Amino acid sequence: MVVVFDIEQEVSEIEKAETADGKLHKQYVEDKLMNSVLQGDKQTVDQAQMIQEATNRQIGSFTPDLLFAQMVNNFSMARQLMGDKMIKLLSGYDPNYIDKNLKIPEFKKELKNAVSEAVERMKENEVVDEEGTITPKGAELGALVLVKELDQFITKENTGEKTSKRISHYGEKAGFRNYRSGDRYKDLSVKRSVHRAIKRSHRQLHPHDLVIAEREGKGKITLIIGIDASASMKGSKIETCKKAGIALAHKALTEQDDVGLVVFGSEIKNIIPPTRELSTLVNAIASVRTSRQTDFSAMIYKSIELFPTSAQTKHLIVLTDAVPTVGKEPEIETLQAASAARGAGITISIIGVQLDKQGLKLAEQVAMIGEGRFIFVRNLDQVGHFVLEDYYASK
Repeated sequence: MVVVFDIEQEVSEIEKAETADGKLHKQYVEDKLMNSVLQGDKQTVDQAQMIQEATNRQIGSFTPDLLFAQMVNNFSMARQLMGDKMIKLLSGYDPNYIDKNLKIPEFKKELKNAVSEAVERMKENEVVDEEGTITPKGAELGALVLVKELDQFITKENTGEKTSKRISHYGEKAGFRNYRSGDRYKDLSVKRSVHRAIKRSHRQLHPHDLVIAEREGKGKITLIIGIDASASMKGSKIETCKKAGIALAHKALTEQDDVGLVVFGSEIKNIIPPTRELSTLVNAIASVRTSRQTDFSAMIYKSIELFPTSAQTKHLIVLTDAVPTVGKEPEIETLQAASAARGAGITISIIGVQLDKQGLKLAEQVAMIGEGRFIFVRNLDQVGHFVLEDYYASK
């Protein structure tokens, strides 16, 4: 099945978000610095966001003189490389204000001091070392800020284990009910609908004659999240997909499902076999850096290796914004890989983030072969909702 969503599409299964409390946060509260992120300490949260921005934008280290020089020499280019969010966090000034006042000598001095002081505070908290390189403690801090923002994605669904009787788009027919607005015509029971219309002496079908076949959910599943870390994902795209990936991992784990991870670019960058360890997944997702091209088929084949061979529901959900570029015939190789996955009992869904026409066509084909869903997302704010919606549909 192929489903295309636009940003105006109502997400019927996703309700208002609520804060994710409890076990998730308790994993990190032993360290005072880490706890301050969860408690909302502004300075620590700002540092965590700077670290995550640096990771998303391929900024290798926090060197005050170099950062200041980039702003002064070509501020327009600095905004492209660093992003407005990073500049504001680092300097304390709105980027537009900096742009207007950068030629004033007194302001330049203030700006340089602000950048130097911000980096010095990061060194004092040991989130970067003396050379400005992000430390392991800093990397964990950057991961924590993603955890803190889970309330943007986690929904008000039940947080406990789902019964296998949950109604789903997938699974075996479990019963019948009257048609409701929004139901898929694919789920119509033609035989029962026609029989009802005849009993009512109707010469044609009316909406209240229609009967829908409900389906049982599949119970527990093994889920693998594929995150595209190619160069085109740099900046806000990878940031949004990281948050969505962590939200998805958290939600699936609370429902006792196993979750794995494959990060891919021109090669496989990181893998996490299906696990119940949230901290392992959070740290791996938070550390994703973008680079170079996209090897889609390698990601699918690696996922096949990671899934268990036992008979159970296996679902691969891929967050991507591009077409494959690695291989002699990358698109054909990707479709072949999708077919191999389906042959291994794996369904594949594609969350297409601002795809072009070529990417749209291929993503639809992969989802069709993989018997999953293709969801086209133009607005980055919708990624988290659609990722969770696909997860619920696969249950």
